This record gives sequence, structure tokens and C-alpha cells, in this order.
Amino acid sequence: MANSVQIPKIPSSEITPKNVYLNRREFLRTAGLALGTFTLAACVSRTPAPLKSEENKTQEAKAGNPQAKSNKDELGDPINSYSDITHFNNYYEFSTDKQQVAELAAYFTTKPWDVEVYGMVAKPKKYALGDLISAYKPEERVYRLRCVEAWSMVIPWVGFSLSKLLKDAEPTSSAKYVRFETLNRPDEMPGQKDPWYPWPYQEGLRMDEAMHDLTILATGMYGGELPAQNGGGIRLVVPWKYGFKSIKAIIKIELTDQQPSTMWSTIAPNEYGFYANVNPQVDHPRWSQASERRIGEFARRDTLMFNGYADQVASLYSNMDLRKNY
Repeated sequence: MANSVQIPKIPSSEITPKNVYLNRREFLRTAGLALGTFTLAACVSRTPAPLKSEENKTQEAKAGNPQAKSNKDELGDPINSYSDITHFNNYYEFSTDKQQVAELAAYFTTKPWDVEVYGMVAKPKKYALGDLISAYKPEERVYRLRCVEAWSMVIPWVGFSLSKLLKDAEPTSSAKYVRFETLNRPDEMPGQKDPWYPWPYQEGLRMDEAMHDLTILATGMYGGELPAQNGGGIRLVVPWKYGFKSIKAIIKIELTDQQPSTMWSTIAPNEYGFYANVNPQVDHPRWSQASERRIGEFARRDTLMFNGYADQVASLYSNMDLRKNY
């Protein structure tokens, strides 16, 4: 069922520099980018904050700095500290207030981390994250990310193709979909106490989407571990879909014959469909999707069909009306 494809290589000049990636909230503010009423949990943004003390710097060094072996990014800009990416994030499991997430995520336990694969498979199994990393040898995948809010970036993830894990589970012929579920731990993720949202966060893919080579489970980014506020222990990354589709903090992967309910299509089905493919021809009810603003740029650029991955994935939807199946 897997699709053997050439992974498109994005030029290094397109990769969002780390300091720009980590400072994109300020960019959005100064550029006057209008955000929607719902700020989706899968689209991450932040603002830098200074370290409080040398003791904090020492603690961060012990925790692990993703760029510890270099003091500059690939474009020559100085790197930000490890804590720079932890001070402003969209992550509703912690809080709807982005400025509170960093503080709350500091108490979130990502080790040990287990992922259970079950349902319509011949070999159900619960995996420790370390065992997944050892078995599937994560590699760097440089992908574009297109947020449904009409901004974008390019991120070097560290991960492995989801298809490898699913193949080892041996799906039955009846399995048509893959359902993903986020950890439900309200004692550490206080946003989950909010009754407005149908916790835990759930997402889903069709089997052929899940088995596509571009679909990965990310265990890190920028050469280091995956921070809690970016989805650690492990998250999904589907580069041709809007960012909210890439569920974070996954603990369950279920194979099923029923299309799964998903967080945002449950809350606002008229705005967020099951497929969530990047399609510039289908506007969000409250804004256009025809263009986007790449973080670090002030001019808008045309949004590409399937986020620029049409050559790799368009065949998956050849018999579908992408205006109805949005």
C-alpha cells in the first residue's frame, strides 16, 4: 500500500532560519497578519523571552540544546537558546493563552513515552519511544508547513515514515483509516479541563494517506529532540495538509474501517473538513486561502496546491471533488 516516491528536496535557501522561525509571532504582529477566531493547536507560534539566570542556562544545557554543536544557523544567523522556542505556543491542551503554554509545558512529562498501535492489525503492540527511534532510524525531512491561518514556513523535522510502523503492525484488509489520539492528562495539561473541546484531541487519515512516504512521525526538529510544546514525545507531520491535521503528543494509533471523528471537524464542520488538504481554490469561510505569508517575508506568495506536493500526492484524490471533500 505504500507509495514509493522521490522526496522533494527543498533548497536550503527556502528553509526558515531558526531565529526567524522562533520569532514569528513578532513578525505576524508587525506585518498585521489577521488571524482567525480559532487559533489551531497544530499551528505553533511563539515569542522570545530572555533567560532569567545563568542557572537556567545550565539547566537548559543539561536538557539538551538542538543546536549545541553550532552557534549559527545555515544562513549565518545566530542560534536562539533552547528556551526560545518555549515561550509562545498554540497548544490548547495546555491553555488557549499562548503566553501561558511555556510555563505550563515545563511540567509536562515526555519521558518515558509509549505509543500503542492496535485495531485492525495482526500484530498490535505498545512501543516505547526509544524503541521506535532505534527501530526506524529517524532522518531529517525538510518540509513546508502551511497553516490554515494563511501563513507558512519551512521546517527541518526529524522523523520516520509512518508506513514503516504500520507495515510492521500488518493491517488487515478491512482497515481503511488510521485514527490518532493525543495524551489525555489534565493534571499536566490543564487546558484539557476546558469542557468546550472534545478531549482528547483526535485526528485521522485514510490508509493510503497514512502509508504515503511523505507522511512521517516526528521525534525531533532542528537536529534535536522534539520539545513538549511542539508535540513531544511524538507527533504526526503531513506536509500537504493544513497544520492542524498534524496531531501532537500521540499515544494511540488505531486502524479502523470507519472514518474517524476529528477535533476541528467536530467543533466547526463548516470550516474544517476531514481531509484538510491545502487547496488555494477553496477559501476558509472567513478568509482567502489563495495566498500566504511565509514567515520572514512581508510580501504574500501564491499558495500552491497540496502545499507544493501535488506531484507526489494528487493521484490520491483523482476521483474526488476537492471542493466538497475539503
